[in-house]
Amino acid sequence: MQKSAVRDAIVAQLQRELDLQARAAHESREEATSTENKQEGKFDMRGQEAAYLAEGQARLAAEIAESIVLYRTLELPDFSSGRPAALGAVITLETKGRQTTYFLGPRNGGMEINEAGESCLVVTPSSPLGRQLLGRVTGDSVQLPGRTGAVSHKVVALA
Repeated sequence: MQKSAVRDAIVAQLQRELDLQARAAHESREEATSTENKQEGKFDMRGQEAAYLAEGQARLAAEIAESIVLYRTLELPDFSSGRPAALGAVITLETKGRQTTYFLGPRNGGMEINEAGESCLVVTPSSPLGRQLLGRVTGDSVQLPGRTGAVSHKVVALA
């Protein structure tokens, strides 16, 4: 799985989310200023509620736009030479013959990317898994919670 393709897929997904939020904010703003939502009594809050919604959606759109800039400018270092995992790393963990791939990104943890038929989950350094992955090298193990307690996962690839 190529890191640049993963980053491009993250940016594309964020761009789709930004477009959706921008449209929703515009529609809420239109609703808030519509003459149909003119206050009909002192307890009628439709217009004000729509304005609050538009403000929240605009704030979320701004956060998504910031994430897009972060990912577009994110350096993608080469970790194949034994360099420890840091931002921009694609890390593959294995346990019981099953592999899972993660991208260590600056934001938007939990986003799942499908690239070239493979799945990759974005984790951030502030997440419990991200904290464990930082500084790891191929061959290291991390402990993740399982149904019956902690389960050891081995770092089998770091790119």
